Amino acid sequence: MAEKPPSTPNTATSQPSSATEAYYSNNNNGGTPLLDQSMTSDAALKRIQRSGSIAITPELFEKIYLTPQNAVKGDLRKTFGNPTPLALLGLVMALTPFSCDIMGWRGAGGDGAAATGAYYFMGGLLMVIGGVLEWVLGNTFPFLVFCAYGGFWLSFASTLTPAIGAYGHYSTSYSDLDPSAGLSSSPEFAASFGFFLISMAFLSLMFAICCLRINICLAVLEWALLLVFSLLTATFWQTANGAAAVAGKCLIAAGAFGFVACAAGWWLLFALTFASVDFPLQLPVGDLSQIIKGAAQKAELKTKSAELQV
Repeated sequence: MAEKPPSTPNTATSQPSSATEAYYSNNNNGGTPLLDQSMTSDAALKRIQRSGSIAITPELFEKIYLTPQNAVKGDLRKTFGNPTPLALLGLVMALTPFSCDIMGWRGAGGDGAAATGAYYFMGGLLMVIGGVLEWVLGNTFPFLVFCAYGGFWLSFASTLTPAIGAYGHYSTSYSDLDPSAGLSSSPEFAASFGFFLISMAFLSLMFAICCLRINICLAVLEWALLLVFSLLTATFWQTANGAAAVAGKCLIAAGAFGFVACAAGWWLLFALTFASVDFPLQLPVGDLSQIIKGAAQKAELKTKSAELQV
């Protein structure tokens, strides 16, 4: 029996002929579409919309959700929208007027009391809702960050609300005719409220360190907030000491760093919103995940290095 000549591979089918084949290439994902950091956000979102199964690289995941990628059960991330822009919206809509207010722009003043409603319903409500939805999706870090700052805005707004009377307990003249008594004239209130602000500074320090694993914009925002809360603490404690001039300078500096945090927050919000509508202009956020590698990444690299040596 004559032997069959060896078959030659059909180059039309054996070679990656288009982006479609690369799109469904194995990549150790069993043909699952792979999203990576090299593609634009609009291309990534198109693939998410068109595909039932997506493998997102850690870099892209951290850009979209502001947290390192984690494994969760279910398909909730394909069912619900991304809550991160909602929480960022609440933050910048509360922090921006507050920062401008305490810097005294255009004659503003009153420790930001004019925007109390924004602290309740933008900073507090939207951030807590966004944080809870992050928890539903299994994103622990943004859940913690958004709920923490949402709680701060609700607490701060409550302190400024005359009906609650938080500062009224520190003044004998507090009444309906003088609802602000004790807010700026009581050393005891200023000294006491400073402890809440310094606690927020320690919390922001923890968040700021964690953000060094995510992106530059979020890191700038958190480090700026650390300085904001530190300077606000100095403002209230210097007020309690009777050093009004020093307290005023600290308050203005806190507003300035708050404005820096707002700029980073607005940039992040624009970047995520542009990506959500497939806008042609995509804003970079400065990925840091490949610069400061996580413990799991280091362990994996160490294991691979040991296997290669064997």
